[in-house]
Amino acid sequence: MSLDIEEIRQLIADLENSSLREFEVTDGDFNLHLSKNEAASIINPVATTQNAPQAPAAPVDAPHALAQPETAGVEIVAPMVGTVYLQPKPEAPMFKQVGDKVTVGETVAVIEAMKLMTEIHSEVSGTISEILVENEEVVDYNKPLYIVKPD
Repeated sequence: MSLDIEEIRQLIADLENSSLREFEVTDGDFNLHLSKNEAASIINPVATTQNAPQAPAAPVDAPHALAQPETAGVEIVAPMVGTVYLQPKPEAPMFKQVGDKVTVGETVAVIEAMKLMTEIHSEVSGTISEILVENEEVVDYNKPLYIVKPD
């Protein structure tokens, strides 16, 4: 059994919209494990749907997560579907914190997909202005991970 990227995306979406907390498929060497049990996070629909119309912004003094303006800068995005790790190992510090400098080619995260670990490298130099995902969050293809204010 082998799933293509669109089938995996559909499974992730189906899990997200269901009452199930975990889903696992194993067939020979193929294993796919999806879980909502780790760190729960709020998904900002504006950030995940790039061309969707945006709702009118609330007055500036209204503290509402969706009403806050997006930070200007360059996004570092997930090149694949998988579990994102923002630190090299559980007891180690995070690759980057807000305010940290980043250079082109520097590792900023690792994405695990089907038991393969892929380092995610910055394609821009600058300062991390926002971290858009939680450690161990399942991310979709092209999901923004960081916002970098270029130098």
